[in-house]
Amino acid sequence: MTRSSSLPPSTSPSTPRRPRPAPSVGARRGLLHVTGAAVLWGTTGVAVHLVRESTTLTPTSVGFYRLAIGAVVLVALVAHRLGPVLAALRSQPVALVLIGLGLGGYQALYFLAVAAGGVGVATVVSLGLAPVLIFGWESLRARRLPGRTMLGALVAGVAGLVLITVSVGEPGATAPRPLLGLLAAFGSGVGYAASTVLSRHAAQRVAPMTLTTVSAVVGALALAPIALAEGIGVPARLAPIGLLVHLGVVTTAVAYALFYAGLRTTTGSAAALSTLAEPLTAVLLAAWLVGESLPGPVLVGGVLLLGAVSVVHLTPGRPTPGK
Repeated sequence: MTRSSSLPPSTSPSTPRRPRPAPSVGARRGLLHVTGAAVLWGTTGVAVHLVRESTTLTPTSVGFYRLAIGAVVLVALVAHRLGPVLAALRSQPVALVLIGLGLGGYQALYFLAVAAGGVGVATVVSLGLAPVLIFGWESLRARRLPGRTMLGALVAGVAGLVLITVSVGEPGATAPRPLLGLLAAFGSGVGYAASTVLSRHAAQRVAPMTLTTVSAVVGALALAPIALAEGIGVPARLAPIGLLVHLGVVTTAVAYALFYAGLRTTTGSAAALSTLAEPLTAVLLAAWLVGESLPGPVLVGGVLLLGAVSVVHLTPGRPTPGK
């Protein structure tokens, strides 16, 4: 009998078993970043509503100011280290420009969808379509369907989004051109999904601050012609100026830096589901600041959205950085 055969099974020189992969700490941190960005984005609706009430700015003009102010702040922050920004532009010019165009484009389409088709249709189609498209894209690339847990979270999230927007948005009440609104919302959702997928790949090579700066600058330049045509007169009062600064600094510079940082360590589908915290935040903030009511369907929808986001956080993915 040889020596190796006399060893106990636990010390036999056989191939060691691979340990079960633990939930990725990076993925959890990334989801927290994305959810934080969504909460900040949730303050956009109330801020835009208050700006529109006290100024003559159109939604697109407000969106331009949002990106332009964010771009100015970000450029000022990275002015002392422009080397990485220029290096990123040289290495991935097409991807970064497309991300910036997508950022400005899907915002403009969303504003058009709200004006033409109402808040309900714009929110449900644009925000609900994006995670579905991203789930489909990732499943097609991986050649397998997502797990039942994530599919359940997707269904619950979209259902919660529908309940909230149908109850709050009063679809059809202010829809002068419903077909145009539907098409614009569809385009916004497709643009949001494509921008998220592109951003996720770019975030593997480009620092979040650099990616945020370039996308904000390109997005502001993309919206500038439309905003100039509609009028971008500077408000004379301090309150709307403060709200525009909030939109530029908090909901653009800070929020998108968090979003792009989160995309470095999480999947696009999980990120898209986590951003459903945005409409939940918007409804709660509107109820607190504007005094809007919270009917039963809104509460049920809020529970579904919260459940979907919680499931994503409890079962984070383990994305492989893009090649």
